[in-house]
Amino acid sequence: MSVDENGEVIFEGVHSYGADDDYVVPTDPNVLKKLEEFRDRKFGLFSHWGLYTEIGSMESWLLVDEEKDWSQSDLTWDTPKECQRQYKELNKSFNPIRFEPKKWASFAKEAGFKYFILTTKHHDGFCLFDTKLTDYKTTGPDCPFRVHKNANIIKSAFDAFRAEDISCTAYFSKADWNNHDYWDPTFKVGEPTSRGANYNTAEMPEKWEKFVQFTQDQIMEVVNTCGPIDALWFDGGQVNPLLGEDLRMNEIAEKARAVVPGMLMVDRTVGGEYENYLTPEGTFPDHAYKAPWESCITLDRLGWGFKFENDYYTPREVVHLLTNIVARGGNLALDVGPQPDGRLHHVAMSILLAVGDWLKANGDAIYGTRICEPYFAEKWCFTGKNDNIYAIYLTDENETITSLTIPIALTPSKIELCNTNKSIDFTVNDGTITLNLTADELKALPTLAAAFKITK
Repeated sequence: MSVDENGEVIFEGVHSYGADDDYVVPTDPNVLKKLEEFRDRKFGLFSHWGLYTEIGSMESWLLVDEEKDWSQSDLTWDTPKECQRQYKELNKSFNPIRFEPKKWASFAKEAGFKYFILTTKHHDGFCLFDTKLTDYKTTGPDCPFRVHKNANIIKSAFDAFRAEDISCTAYFSKADWNNHDYWDPTFKVGEPTSRGANYNTAEMPEKWEKFVQFTQDQIMEVVNTCGPIDALWFDGGQVNPLLGEDLRMNEIAEKARAVVPGMLMVDRTVGGEYENYLTPEGTFPDHAYKAPWESCITLDRLGWGFKFENDYYTPREVVHLLTNIVARGGNLALDVGPQPDGRLHHVAMSILLAVGDWLKANGDAIYGTRICEPYFAEKWCFTGKNDNIYAIYLTDENETITSLTIPIALTPSKIELCNTNKSIDFTVNDGTITLNLTADELKALPTLAAAFKITK
């Protein structure tokens, strides 16, 4: 392996999600059990929430001058430094008083989500949980939201989601640009900020050790007070031993798994035994992939956090995205950032409720499945479960279907339309199967994607 200029590990062959040979298979049976449970869930709600929500900015990245070409591209302040000064004080106005975690969880269940990832803190260091290690938090003395009954956002949200039988994962930034043992404001004064620590950790080991202890203690606060959680999802690939920023993930894993046996560690982009599943961002592989993985993708094409403008994927696009990812062996963690008032945007919710309706009728072809040859071909995707094959036809918008031929070489005993559970007459050809659909069966085909259960 090697490291790119952003501190992210480059695997041989493929950046950001590597190759199967690069994946380190866990040996702990509890971890393996949780990995299989994770792979069964398939569809996760991801939510980026923090100070950036208040102004609709590119998350906390506007604090990094060296990333200014993209992170500061939409700023309207006279100077980036003035913007950064004001950004850091947004904790004094953060007040999402319409946050109702039970409504979030009820919506997520209806939309078909089986797990939930929420930002405990982003790189700016502002915490959405009641940490005792900093006042830069939703329960802090300067934050007006501190008096709200759900001020400890992470605990309130996770409690509500678990009550709906939705698994919870804690996003945690390994970097902390508010912590003076990571970004010391007395160092490199006037120089452009970068994403990493602003000092040489090898030359100042005692200072780095203070940050390591702070970080480990904060992680355990989340584990002990907001759990039980199933996974710790670590962001900030520049914080890794190859760049001299070693948080000692082995110690974190040991402590966390003493509380929740088998808790998954997702030290994303770093590789090794503590990246229990891989996390391609904004994309998915062009091939079926055997190692556990999850594509993290935004519902709003404009970014992870809430934007006052939006460009959402349609229900059809989400279903097709999910189907393509599952057919390649992965999960989809779909991000929806809440509004500044704490509600999820009504348009985003309506889109995902439509996806949920499709999953209620066709979810058997998605949940609990694994890769199955031929994986995908033309407009078809294939999944497998319990010796059955699911063939999913990705319908174009306004497409009128008059006939369907499944590109698979197989002589099945039965084929059923998933949303009706009714058998379909078919003809086996040389390498394909033609579905002899009646007029009523054509009318019953789902408009977003049609799923068929093939019994061998």
